[in-house]
Amino acid sequence: MCTGKSSHTKSSPKNKVELKDRADDKTKAAAAKNVAKAPAKAPAKENKKPLEFKLHSGERAVKRAMFNYTVATNYYITKLQKKQEERLQKMIEEEEIRMLRKEMVPKAQLMPFFDRPFLPQRSSRPLTMPKEPSFGNVNSTCWTCVFNNQHYLYHIHHAHA
Repeated sequence: MCTGKSSHTKSSPKNKVELKDRADDKTKAAAAKNVAKAPAKAPAKENKKPLEFKLHSGERAVKRAMFNYTVATNYYITKLQKKQEERLQKMIEEEEIRMLRKEMVPKAQLMPFFDRPFLPQRSSRPLTMPKEPSFGNVNSTCWTCVFNNQHYLYHIHHAHA
């Protein structure tokens, strides 16, 4: 059911040609504008004197030298202080050792009397008499064990052959 007019109609060859012409006109107009702009030259810049500028590298070098000097000075001072402390500590330790040596009393053994010679004497205690060890009967069937002050009895059952 076509009413005759539809929004979806195929483009005719006449419409295609018109679209191409319009596109060509747009590109020609853009090219003409660019050509018109290109021949215009920018105005020449006038020669100016260069501005005087100041580099801070000299100031920075002086500051850095001062910083290095203070660091080296502090390092040297701390090194001297450590040496002084070590010297003082060593002197204190030596003084303590000297005092300890003064306080110590040597306990030497007495000199033996060489005018009276030593004559060993026989002991008055009786000699020990050896005894036969008693390990008990190994074939026994009942053993007693004492562990933590408690008595335990072990019965061994073994078959006689």
